[in-house]
Amino acid sequence: MTRAPNGTIAATTLPLPRLRTGKVRDVYAVGDDRVLLVATDRVSAFDVVMRETIPSKGAVLTQLTAWWLRHLEDGIAHHMLTADASEIVAAVPALAPHRATLAGRAMLCVRTTPFPVECVMRGYITGSAWAEYKRGGTLAGEPLPAGLRESERLEPAVFSPATKAESGHDENIPVGRLRSIVGAQMAAMLEGLARTVYERGRAVALERGIIVADTKLEFGRSADGQVLLIDEVLTPDSSRFWPADGYAPGRPQPSFDKQPLRDYLASERAAGRWNGESPAPPLPADVIAATSARYLDAYRRITAQTLEIPETT
Repeated sequence: MTRAPNGTIAATTLPLPRLRTGKVRDVYAVGDDRVLLVATDRVSAFDVVMRETIPSKGAVLTQLTAWWLRHLEDGIAHHMLTADASEIVAAVPALAPHRATLAGRAMLCVRTTPFPVECVMRGYITGSAWAEYKRGGTLAGEPLPAGLRESERLEPAVFSPATKAESGHDENIPVGRLRSIVGAQMAAMLEGLARTVYERGRAVALERGIIVADTKLEFGRSADGQVLLIDEVLTPDSSRFWPADGYAPGRPQPSFDKQPLRDYLASERAAGRWNGESPAPPLPADVIAATSARYLDAYRRITAQTLEIPETT
């Protein structure tokens, strides 16, 4: 593994075939039918991966996803086998020397063939949806009700698929295009699954004082043909979390994610000190600390538990 000066994990090197390295996760093959997902503490913003890492971020993403999957599994089939490091090592003995690296941030999963789309659920109009709506009253070219304000609740929530981008932004697409990619029957199934996850997730989060404004979900097909919920679920990286007690439509909302990081980078760009390309400017210690605190607060609020930070030595 590659450890950053603040003790976080920036990258991993495990004795398994590496399938891919994402912005945050390192993905390894475990035989032909399983994968190991390891969430590092890397962080990206504006499609640029920062040189600095965020303490506890990988553990928050993994353990919050595991928490949600356990709460959803009575109605939603998913790919997680275990997120417990001891169970992972027992299943894959070659990983025993790396147990400390895996603790809290690794998930052993059923291997699937992912559908080449993001299944986005939008319960409030914000982000790229708000930007398009301001231009022409549409989302992915399809009309939305007139007179919406920024951050206003959408009722019912809008299913808004997007194509996956290897680099740059994902592209919002109409449902008709989704049907052409995966077929009409599968498109309807994916929408139904995404709605179920979102509606259940936002109801739970709201009881805990958090509005899930939107979320992106991924699904894959296992070797036996089962459609499974995969990747991360209802985390601060895959969703917009807003504090419910301060919500008011007509303006942007504060969020439980990397907003301190985005705000800092936006100020650097506005001042002409950054052109928006890689590499990003160095992150001040207070921005790193504030971003870490947001992730930990989201975990604590949703699970009603304090995240136990695993030892990485």
